[in-house]
Amino acid sequence: MARYFRRRKFCRFSMKDAPAIDYKDVELLKEFVSETGAIIPSRITGTKSRYQRQLATEIKRARYLALLPYSDAHDR
Repeated sequence: MARYFRRRKFCRFSMKDAPAIDYKDVELLKEFVSETGAIIPSRITGTKSRYQRQLATEIKRARYLALLPYSDAHDR
């Protein structure tokens, strides 16, 4: 019986040359937001809790300044 091994998730922001988490870096923030506009949890992305909190704050800041949409799906 074969076992399925998942690849170990790693935090991108813990590395030495890690990108800074900033609300103006929209391309970076988009990677952590789902198609529906929800922030992807750290258990899926592998981000450490410290950086996940920073990400959430910066995503909310970018949404407030209209750099990121609150949701992409507009049904009308």
